[in-house]
Amino acid sequence: MQAELQDLESLLEVQKIDLMVMQLKKQRAELPQRIQVMRIRKKRDEIQAKLDQVMVLQKKADAQMTMLEDEDRMLAEKQDRAQELIDAAGTDFRKVESHSKEMASVAKRREDLAVKMLDAEAQLQKVGGIRSQLEGGIATAEAEEARLRAAFEADDQNLIDQIKALNARRSELRDSLPDDLIAIYDKTAARTGGVALGKLEGETCGVCRTGIEGGRLIELRSKAPLGTCPNCKRLLVIE
Repeated sequence: MQAELQDLESLLEVQKIDLMVMQLKKQRAELPQRIQVMRIRKKRDEIQAKLDQVMVLQKKADAQMTMLEDEDRMLAEKQDRAQELIDAAGTDFRKVESHSKEMASVAKRREDLAVKMLDAEAQLQKVGGIRSQLEGGIATAEAEEARLRAAFEADDQNLIDQIKALNARRSELRDSLPDDLIAIYDKTAARTGGVALGKLEGETCGVCRTGIEGGRLIELRSKAPLGTCPNCKRLLVIE
């Protein structure tokens, strides 16, 4: 197709910008902080899952301790009532004996409860310690994520600014080029992974580096300043 040599030089610059933008976008996707943040989030989620399990255990332990304390309080009140009845019985030994047996039974139950409450307290302390460790792990992970995100956002914004500047220049260049030239460039770029345009270097395609000989070379040169490589089908600037 017909084209001005200056337009083709501008199109080569457009292609250079396109490739630079592709590379910058790749750098954005591969920023190490992004990957590290994802790993930290996964670790934090794993810790949170364990913490949720521990909190369930802690809730059960709290309920168990409350139940034991309520029963012990009830038994203590029963002991007090039995003692009052003994005091009121005076010389009625049968009543004294009856209430004394009741007090002994209550005292034995309270002894059993005391052992269970000690075990429950130990369990609560153990679970509480594990919970504190897990909560500390989450806090550490969140602090590290915040630090990495700050570094990531700074690096990412720098890449975004570069891409914006390149795209602005790209738009200027494309606006100055003929529509039909841009159309064939875009179509070829889509087919060739972004490298649509090269230069004929002697008898070789500057892109695929394949030699062009004989009649093919003569035919190609006759289409100057823009032809198509007979091998890779990319556009070639012919000076």
